[in-house]
Amino acid sequence: MKNLGKISLLFILLTSSLFGSVSASIEPKSVSLGDTVTYALTMSGNDIKKPIINDICGNDITGTSSQTSLHSVNGNYQKSYTLSYSFTPLKSCTIDSVDVQIDSKVESSNSVSVVVKPRVQDLNAEFTLMLTPSKKELFVGEPFTLTLLLKQKRDAKAVDSKFIAPEFSGFWIKSEGKAQRSEEDGYIITKVVYELASQREGTLSIKPAQLKIASRVGVNNWGTLIPQVKWTSYYSNELQVHSKPLPNGAKLVGDFSIDTELSRVEVNPNEAVNLTLNVKGDGNLEDIESFKPYIKDVNVFDEKIVIEGSVLSQKLVFVSEKDFTIPAFELVFYNTKTQKIEKITTEPIDVKVSGNLKREEVEITRDETPVVQEVKVQEKVVVKNDYLVLGVVFLGGVFLGVLIMFLTTLKKDKKSKKLDLKDEKVLLMKLLPFKDNDKEVQKIVDVLENNIYSKEKKSIDKKLLKEIVKKYDIS
Repeated sequence: MKNLGKISLLFILLTSSLFGSVSASIEPKSVSLGDTVTYALTMSGNDIKKPIINDICGNDITGTSSQTSLHSVNGNYQKSYTLSYSFTPLKSCTIDSVDVQIDSKVESSNSVSVVVKPRVQDLNAEFTLMLTPSKKELFVGEPFTLTLLLKQKRDAKAVDSKFIAPEFSGFWIKSEGKAQRSEEDGYIITKVVYELASQREGTLSIKPAQLKIASRVGVNNWGTLIPQVKWTSYYSNELQVHSKPLPNGAKLVGDFSIDTELSRVEVNPNEAVNLTLNVKGDGNLEDIESFKPYIKDVNVFDEKIVIEGSVLSQKLVFVSEKDFTIPAFELVFYNTKTQKIEKITTEPIDVKVSGNLKREEVEITRDETPVVQEVKVQEKVVVKNDYLVLGVVFLGGVFLGVLIMFLTTLKKDKKSKKLDLKDEKVLLMKLLPFKDNDKEVQKIVDVLENNIYSKEKKSIDKKLLKEIVKKYDIS
C-alpha cells in the first residue's frame, strides 16, 4: 500500500508537470531576407496568464492569432493555448525564452533560432519577377523604358497576393502602362512598362519589385491538422543605371517640336489676346520653365504649365492699349538622335490694336455752382448800414447755402449710385487715365487686370479704392 501511495503521488506530480508547461516553436527555421516567419507559444494549464509580446528580435509583429483546445488526461480536462506571432526578420537571431504564469507558477519556454539568408532569385520558382531596362547608359533627363515581367506557373495556387512596385528614387515616372497578360510555355505572364527619366547624374539604383504570396498550409497542433496561411516573398533583380551630364551645358534632352495657337491678331484697346504654346516630343518636359516673355507696355499673364503624356502646353494672355509684337519662343535641347545641340523657334506675331480709348467716359466733372458768390454778397451788404436789407440778404444767403449743400449731396449720391465698384471692367476703364501718375491707382489697376484676364482672383483694397474714387471724383 505504501508503494501504491508513492506511485500515485509520482503520477500526480508528473501530470501536474505535463499540464503546467509552455513550449516555443518557429516555422520555418530558415528563410530568405524579406520572408515572414511565425513564432508560436503553446501553453497548457488550468489558469494561464497570457504573456505580452511587443516585438521579436527587435522586429515589429505584423500579425497575431490564437487557438484554444481542451484535452482530457485520465478524466482531468486541461486547457491549451497557442499564441502565434508573424514577423519579418532582418537578420538571423535567437528568440530568448518567455516566462508565463501558469497555475500560480512561472513556467519558461525554450529558446528558438531563425536563420535569415540573403535573397537569391530562383528562376524556377512558382513566381518570378524580372526588370529589364531599354538602356543602362543615358543622359540626365533622357527618357527610357523599364519592363517588369511577372511569370506565374499555371498550376501555382495563392490565397492572396500583395505587389510592391520597385523604388524609383532619383527618377521621373513619366508614365506607367497598363498590365498586359498572356500565356506561354506553362506560365501566365504579366507585363508592365514604365517610362522613366533620370533626375540627376551618377549611378542610380532601382530597388527590386516584391510580390508577396499567401498560401494555405497545415499546422499539426496536438494531433490536429489546423489550416493556416503562410506568406512567401518573391523579388525581382536590382538594377543600376548610369546617368551622364548633358554636353555643352544643355538643360533639355530629347526630340521636340513647338507651335503656337492664337485667338486673334486684331483687338480693341485693353482686350485680351489668348495664346497657347505647345511642345511635343520625347524628353524631359518636366524641366521646361515658363515661356512668359517681357514686352514693354504690355501686361502678360501666364498659367501653370500642363504636361499630358508627351505634350506640354502653357496658356499666355496679353493686354495692351497699342500695337505690340509677341516675340518668338525658342527651345534649346540636346537631340540624342542627331547627337547635336538643336534650337527650335516659333515665328514672331504682330498684334494690331485698333480704335481709341473712350476718354470721355472717364472725364472728370466738377461742381460749377458759384459758392463764392455767397461771400461776396454778404460783404457788400455789411458795408451798408440798412438792417432790414441786411436781414433779408442774410436769410437769402442761408437759404442759398442750404440749397447748394442739398444739391451737392444729391449730385454726389447720384454719382455714387452711377459707379458700380463691383463691375471690374468698367472700373478698370475709369482708373486707367490716372495710373501713370499715381502708384496707388497702379496697384488697383494691376489687381483688376489680373482678375479680368487671369483665372487667379485677387482681392481689392476697398478702402483704398473708395479713397481714389473720391480723390479723382470718378463717376
